[in-house]
Amino acid sequence: MADKTQQNQVSRELKTRHLSMIALGGSIGTGLFVASGSAIAGAGPGGAILAYMAIGLMVFFLMTSLGEMATYIPVSGSFSEYASRFVDPAVGFALGWNYWFNWAITVAVDIATTAIVMHFWLPSVPGWIFSLSFLALIFLINIISVKSFGETEYWLSLVKVITVLVFLVVGILTIVGILGGHPIGLENYTYHAAPFVGGLPATLSVFVVAGFSFQGTELIGITAGESETPETSIPKAIKQVFWRILLFYILAIAVIAAIIPYTSPNLLGSGASDVAISPFTLVFKRIGLAGAASVMNAVILTSVLSSANSGMYASTRMLWAMGNSGFAPRIFGKTNDRGVPLPALLATTAVGALTFLSSIMGPNVYQLLVAASGLTGFLAWLGIAVSHYRFRRAFIKQGHQVSELVYHARWFPIGPILAIIMSVIVIAGQDISSVAHFAWDRLLVSYMSIPLFLILMIWYKVKHKTHLIPLDQVDLTPHREHRQ
Repeated sequence: MADKTQQNQVSRELKTRHLSMIALGGSIGTGLFVASGSAIAGAGPGGAILAYMAIGLMVFFLMTSLGEMATYIPVSGSFSEYASRFVDPAVGFALGWNYWFNWAITVAVDIATTAIVMHFWLPSVPGWIFSLSFLALIFLINIISVKSFGETEYWLSLVKVITVLVFLVVGILTIVGILGGHPIGLENYTYHAAPFVGGLPATLSVFVVAGFSFQGTELIGITAGESETPETSIPKAIKQVFWRILLFYILAIAVIAAIIPYTSPNLLGSGASDVAISPFTLVFKRIGLAGAASVMNAVILTSVLSSANSGMYASTRMLWAMGNSGFAPRIFGKTNDRGVPLPALLATTAVGALTFLSSIMGPNVYQLLVAASGLTGFLAWLGIAVSHYRFRRAFIKQGHQVSELVYHARWFPIGPILAIIMSVIVIAGQDISSVAHFAWDRLLVSYMSIPLFLILMIWYKVKHKTHLIPLDQVDLTPHREHRQ
């Protein structure tokens, strides 16, 4: 039987290949497979590519910032810990609870989506049966061990990576005319108003779409505490993941834009649940691939399951970390003899299940919960950038040298400052049309995450009388013991 100390420690079983695939799989999903068409339709080929490149650059800076802190202080639930140590405990408290809430709700959204995907094959079976079955499966994967989570995520992510690679090869061969008949070339890039459609406002609107597509890359920070060798595996994973994600997204969008004109009604209608008009399905159909829609539906199912699996893991680890730091009840800081945070896992599963049930019993409540978690990922990105900026400044102020860091982010302070500015732009541009038309009801729903974050932060700040930590008082202890 594990002793008390062991029962407060998560298992360190994640390998480099797990970390790479977890971050890669977390960001490649329905945003690329289905909704990418709407980005091209809204801003044209040039606008879509520019927006994804800009967000990709921001993600690069965020990942290097996170990498510097995660290799120096590898802990699960890192965003909450870093913000509470380098900025203000109240900010760490609000970030932690917001991030846990976001992923717990995301699990519910994903299990609800599995029913939509499965109806493609089995339309007569009630959707709740599929959803609850997949929720039970995700729970079992996470309760067995962290290794079972890592292995499952590795193989689910591998399916997505292979699909993108096959799509890119097929797409390029179609463009040059080897497949599908005559060569298409790049004529769709200058079709009508292309390559840039709608000017700067349209491109900025795609920033939000691109931002949602890239969310999940920050999971590397959550997994740091359970990596076997965080000092070497995290930098390697960050380097691999960034270039692969950028390559996959930019090339995929470039191929889609070349083959399908931005005026296509199929692109305008792209939605997260319509596999028949997925740009990937359309391209595969063009070359006569039998069962293209069925194949892509299977891939999208793996994407949704991968997202739910990652969401269950991320939210459980964040709640576990808060249980140890004092931001949540202490019971959530306990682990079983396999290093699995069982109380945190049970609480997260319960919230996911209750949220899903609200979609059946009260759609309005469900939609409100989903909207409330909408901007939380971007708030986490903002928290990462601010935390890193203050971490590096405190590190130098207290007499340390950058050379002491195992991994250090380049282009400091340009990187985190640029990430802060772009995160604010994306958050502000969440629903710019409702701002322009003074649609207050839509405005409240779209930006609900912000007042929730502020309420949590102010409540903790007033109750515990916290303040912005002076740089010379920032706690830079690499391995601080958790408070019991």
